[in-house]
Amino acid sequence: MNDILSTPIEYLKGIGPQRGEILRKEAHIYKFKDLLNYFPFRYVDRSQFHKITDIPYTEGAVQLMGEIRSIKEVGRGKGKRLEAKFVDSSGTLDLIWFKGINWIKPKLKPGMKILVWGKAKLFGTNFNITHPELEFINERKEVEKGLQAVYHSSEKLQRLGFTTKGFEKAIEALLPTLKNQIEDEIPQWIINDIGLVSKETAFFNIHQPATIKESEKAALRLKFDELFLLQLELLLRKQITEKKIKGYVFSQVGDPFNEFFANHIPFELTNAQKRVIKEIRKDLSSGIHMNRLLQGDVGSGKTLVALMVMLIAIGNGYQACIMAPTAILANQHYEGISEMLEKMDLRVELLVGATKQSERKVLHKALQAGEIDILVGTHALLEKVVKYKNLGIAIIDEQHRFGVAQRSKLWAKNDLPPHQLVMTATPIPRTLALTFYGDLDISVIDELPPGRKEIQTMHRFESSRLKVFKFIEDEIKKGRQIYIVYPLIEESEKLDYQNLMSGYESISRRFPLPDFRVSIVHGKMKPEDKDFEMEQFVKGNTQIMVATTVIEVGVNVPNASVMIIESSEKFGLSQLHQLRGRVGRGSDQSYCLLMTGYKLGENAKRRIETMCETNDGFKISEVDLKLRGPGDIMGTQQSGILDLKLADLAKDAQLVQLSRDKAIELLEKDPNFRLPEHQKLAQRLREILKAKPNWSRIS
Repeated sequence: MNDILSTPIEYLKGIGPQRGEILRKEAHIYKFKDLLNYFPFRYVDRSQFHKITDIPYTEGAVQLMGEIRSIKEVGRGKGKRLEAKFVDSSGTLDLIWFKGINWIKPKLKPGMKILVWGKAKLFGTNFNITHPELEFINERKEVEKGLQAVYHSSEKLQRLGFTTKGFEKAIEALLPTLKNQIEDEIPQWIINDIGLVSKETAFFNIHQPATIKESEKAALRLKFDELFLLQLELLLRKQITEKKIKGYVFSQVGDPFNEFFANHIPFELTNAQKRVIKEIRKDLSSGIHMNRLLQGDVGSGKTLVALMVMLIAIGNGYQACIMAPTAILANQHYEGISEMLEKMDLRVELLVGATKQSERKVLHKALQAGEIDILVGTHALLEKVVKYKNLGIAIIDEQHRFGVAQRSKLWAKNDLPPHQLVMTATPIPRTLALTFYGDLDISVIDELPPGRKEIQTMHRFESSRLKVFKFIEDEIKKGRQIYIVYPLIEESEKLDYQNLMSGYESISRRFPLPDFRVSIVHGKMKPEDKDFEMEQFVKGNTQIMVATTVIEVGVNVPNASVMIIESSEKFGLSQLHQLRGRVGRGSDQSYCLLMTGYKLGENAKRRIETMCETNDGFKISEVDLKLRGPGDIMGTQQSGILDLKLADLAKDAQLVQLSRDKAIELLEKDPNFRLPEHQKLAQRLREILKAKPNWSRIS
């Protein structure tokens, strides 16, 4: 693009220093290019006029032409408002302002002809429009406009004239200066293949479309540019990493793997597990450093796959480690792996925050001597003092719980970085996986082990509480255990804590000693008390666990058959699915009861219905994406990758796939960007790669 786009915004006609400063502070518009990329969020048809008497029969906003009859201020202090009587040939309505009164009032005079646009509401027997958009007739152009772009604004922006009309004027001043100045970075062959408009046409038509179709074509082009550049960046980072960073070559499967597979495997692998192990095995023997994401729903058998991959490393003379986000989960991995390997001559050790100093010294020495084959632990594995003889593979469980900078510390443990497998039990929609993990290889275990019964999920209102208690008692009599989970939300933490404690007291009264034992776990407890209570439940010494979401990840109690989620309307879909996954781990029928009050919003209803309809984590994640958006699901602050102004990963799934396909096609055609038609794109990519830190290697 031409240098004109780098011009500071105050130099645009009609802006100046004062208005430029407010644009910088309120809208992050610093230069001409920022204003060009300040896109409208909808369009209104300003060629259609209504009468006041049309309002009851018209949906949405209306455009009226008439005059101001009278103006007055009503009330005092915070309740003060400005009212203007507006009339046309058919009737009267009120225009109301609660904000910006001192700015609006001097502009209005009785008898003034104006154009009003806004949504009318009935107040008593009269209609009114609150904070309408106004246009003074004597300022209007002779030619009526069709579509008008509508821009986001704020009170401070509006005070300096940056209403939708103000932004429209700024864009009108900007666009003529950019004629023939906006270059296409996307190669012409891709533009032709997809049938996209030029970039210049797209920018002009997104701000000033003659028709909705024009605005849609403009948006398609600009969305494609965002997604295509993002996918190219991810693929290039992966390519650069593979060229620069060599991986240990695991040339054989090895004796430990073969012995375990032949004699000690606890259950037959599913076809999905076999496929994933083959994919990982291919990486490990290639000489390229493996950086793979393993997705699998709760209970799909990721840990067994991780163990077999670690056995391949051991069979090639290397050590392995597995890092979990909590001591409870690390302990479970340690116990589960130790149990599966108890008849094999391999040494497995555990390192967590609570490991005694005397034990640590022995462990550190043995690790450095190569006497430990598998080290299981928490963040403690990242400490500088933890040194391996030859770490060949690092497994990271529930990877989203670790920051990228933390995970990068594992790379410093060797001359060559260990192969890395990151696992998540949070199913990620394909569009998000391609966008957030596009520089990783992705494996998916999309099949549950045989013999697992589907968890039955039911919605119950508060009025069913006594029946739910009877159900709990019946399950305990069968020898089962129960989770009862309460929400804990920062904004209402005190209230949530009170609900948890009153719930615990209510449960304890209904299920008294000595016939029943109830554990409680929450964030205000000391870590050692929390671990003790969890341990009591894991060992079966308590039948009911009352808890907050601290039990969301990793607790494995096969005997627990019922999950009751209190105030389940307060939880997100992903969290509900994770909590449900704490049961259904044994061969018995398991249940999840979603308790709610009667008043449910539309999104809450949709979440509850989805949970009752399906156990498929990937289907749930797709609904979650539509309800919450990508940022909330992935945590955009950690990913540092999502900078999309127009593209919507929930709605533009096909475009995400198309942009990736075209990025792959381009790299296959011209991997080094030697062709003349790819030079502008190469320059743009150099700017992008230079501007962002490369976390791809460890993300």
